[in-house]
Amino acid sequence: MQNYFKAIYIFIMVLGLNSNVLSEVESSQPIQLTGVMSQGSLLSGSVEKGIEVFLNDKPVKVTPQGKFVLGFGRNADLMQVLTLQRSDKKISEQTITLTKRDYKIQYVEGVPQKMVTPDPSKTARINADALLVRTARKKSLELEFFLQTFIPPSDGPITGVYGSQRIYNGTPKRPHFGLDYAAPVGTVVYAPASGVVTLTHDDMYYSGGTLIIDHGYGVSSTFLHLSDLLVEEGDKIKQGDPIAKVGQGGRSTGPHLDWRINWFDVRIDPQLVLERYK
Repeated sequence: MQNYFKAIYIFIMVLGLNSNVLSEVESSQPIQLTGVMSQGSLLSGSVEKGIEVFLNDKPVKVTPQGKFVLGFGRNADLMQVLTLQRSDKKISEQTITLTKRDYKIQYVEGVPQKMVTPDPSKTARINADALLVRTARKKSLELEFFLQTFIPPSDGPITGVYGSQRIYNGTPKRPHFGLDYAAPVGTVVYAPASGVVTLTHDDMYYSGGTLIIDHGYGVSSTFLHLSDLLVEEGDKIKQGDPIAKVGQGGRSTGPHLDWRINWFDVRIDPQLVLERYK
């Protein structure tokens, strides 16, 4: 009988090491992380009340019900350490192994230089816009809408994907961090998940009409190049509500919606968020 329980224990330990399932030492109950285990992904999980969560030794905010969310950027390290702790005592630790992704790189020549390097006179405006966006994304409202199954904000064809990068006239530009949907100007955009509006701006230099919705615990959606904003800062939004209309403002080369997701300042792939519960 003793050998039987010993064999069961070894099996549980091997399972925890090889399948990204984290077993809590105190209760031996597995903690399942939901999401795609890759760079650019958003993962969620749950723990028992009173347990603290740390990602690479940095604290992760946990809801009163024990839910938490983790985000990994475009070029995130493939090895991440998730630690559970109770009353300053470590009770469990696991290495999360992410899959490395390859991104599309496009070389474009003959682009007007003003489209490659912005006019220096616009620097102050660009910096002011960026500060507004960073401030909105720093917020961590205690909402649990990040746990919803997200829906696409548009039914238009996808014309741009997360992680891709263009090199104009030999100059590498910042990677694209959103999901682009082609649609005519004026097409309605819908909320992919519920939340609270934390930023509206009619005309930012790069992104034109811009809107940010906070879904809770650091997870937010940003919508760019909008022609009309149908909501205001502070509005409470339900999933599926009309929130804006497609435009082509800012540095857009044509009408489309650019939808982005962040976990605080970490840029997440919206396509992986849509696939999280599939």
